[in-house]
Amino acid sequence: MILEPRFTDDLSGLPTSKFGPSSLTWWGILGYMLIEGVGFALMFFAYFYLMSHEQGWPPEGRLPPDLLAGTIFTIVILLSEIPNTLIKKAARAGDVATVRLLFPIMVAVGIVLLIIRGFEFNSLNCLWSDNAYASVIWTLLVLHAAHLGTDWADTVVLWALIMTPLGYEPRRLVDVDENSLYWRYVWLLWIPIYLLIYWVPRL
Repeated sequence: MILEPRFTDDLSGLPTSKFGPSSLTWWGILGYMLIEGVGFALMFFAYFYLMSHEQGWPPEGRLPPDLLAGTIFTIVILLSEIPNTLIKKAARAGDVATVRLLFPIMVAVGIVLLIIRGFEFNSLNCLWSDNAYASVIWTLLVLHAAHLGTDWADTVVLWALIMTPLGYEPRRLVDVDENSLYWRYVWLLWIPIYLLIYWVPRL
């Protein structure tokens, strides 16, 4: 005699997606941020190691990077947390209209930041091939620009998806929430990089 399983509970009412630690994507993003954070920490170590072996910093009597572009970049990326927070709150509240309204702002901010980053490379007063110091600061800027660019692309894709008739799906709003989380990582990561590149040589 073969016994067939019998289900006594109806599971159809359970949510198909959840915010925060209940989401597998949230854990994936957290793991990615930890891995990338270790990579940047190693770059910081390399920077200070090189600095400890030089009598002057920057070495070879070079000027430190110009402050203007990097400081403007910092101000813009810090201000971007205002619409980013509003989007995150709207996603968690299921307010699709607000998400659709604010996403173009984040897309525009990303474009502005990438343009400013181009000016930053021109204001470093060195080329990546000049010496180890130049290689380190160019690598830091390139790596951060890569994070900025990938998050901008993700934001564009999410904006396109949220504008579709199915944009109100709970799982799509979870994606928006996690995109906002990653953007916080991008700008928080920039603060020590900015201090390292622009202010440590001036101490």
